Amino acid sequence: MARTKRSENMPKSRRNPVSRSARAELQFPVSRVDRFLREGHYAQRLSSSTPVFLSGVLEYLVSNILDLAGNEARRNGRTRITPDHVKMVIENQKQFHYNIKILGGGKTKPRECSGIVSGDQGVTSHAIMLQTATDN
Repeated sequence: MARTKRSENMPKSRRNPVSRSARAELQFPVSRVDRFLREGHYAQRLSSSTPVFLSGVLEYLVSNILDLAGNEARRNGRTRITPDHVKMVIENQKQFHYNIKILGGGKTKPRECSGIVSGDQGVTSHAIMLQTATDN
């Protein structure tokens, strides 16, 4: 089918570009989180919603920490949040302290499993994994 003159002369309608952060109503940069995930090679494939979800989670955690740090600063008679206030919040709040310890450090000593190394009968890797999980 041949194009008509009218369709050739009509300008294409273009929308202004809207960032993925604005579409998701987030302050954290979705595109930057996407770039970090892809550059880090954490997985072979990533869903398009993965960086949006992770940005939302990070924004939620940071807003909670900053809210509590602001309360701590007010309690101390200060108007600005300092790194000390954030540190106090993370150390005093059980949930934040545990998550930061797990995510940030990773400084746990590996356990030696003498049963596997020496070849003893009756000790399986599954039993040792269960024992390790219950110890934590």
